[in-house]
Amino acid sequence: MDKILEINNLTKEYIMGEVTVHALRGVSIAIYEGEFVVILGPSGSGKSTLLNIIGGIDAPTSGDVLFHGKNISRASEKELTLFRRGAVGFVFQFYNLIPNLTARENIALASELADDPIPADRLLEDIGLSDRGDHFPSQLSGGQQQRVAIARAVGKNPSLLLCDEPTGALDLQTGIQVLRILKDFNQNYKKTVMIITHNAGFGKIGDRVFHVRDGLIDSIQVNENPLAPEEVSW
Repeated sequence: MDKILEINNLTKEYIMGEVTVHALRGVSIAIYEGEFVVILGPSGSGKSTLLNIIGGIDAPTSGDVLFHGKNISRASEKELTLFRRGAVGFVFQFYNLIPNLTARENIALASELADDPIPADRLLEDIGLSDRGDHFPSQLSGGQQQRVAIARAVGKNPSLLLCDEPTGALDLQTGIQVLRILKDFNQNYKKTVMIITHNAGFGKIGDRVFHVRDGLIDSIQVNENPLAPEEVSW
């Protein structure tokens, strides 16, 4: 498999008064095309910082992030905007849907500037909400809103889907549905998906699991036969 991401000796420091917080302490990993990757660690371990730097939301203190060989950690703001707009989809714990747009409109809006978007109606079918396309967020359950948020992120057909605690606000059954949608996107569209979580059960569905602790990669777990989301409990 070809590398989609190469991360070399990544550090991130935050100055808080007289204290320097070392969020990342020299992370080096490679991520491959079409992988389903889980970044697992407790709160404060540095996993969200790592995801934000990979997605071009934050900048490292030192080190490099190469996306298809291009160093995005040294990119201009204009280049980062184009990178975030075209190459990366983001899914967060909270849905951030536009309240006065329908589910279909929320999905389609994110795709307007994409070169090769996936049609909103196709995505509504993928997430099992074909009959809810004309509903507003307030008319949808939390799980349905998260499914729409995933479809919105997927709609621009990104190479890389970054998910920050995507089931954090959901119950077990709804969380499994959301994980199934993410797994299907990975498998059906051959895209790279990265999930960060503190939930150890999620590690069983990843091709590889990066265990993060104190700003470092503590260990890497390879799953030769990842479980289906329906087989996972937490």
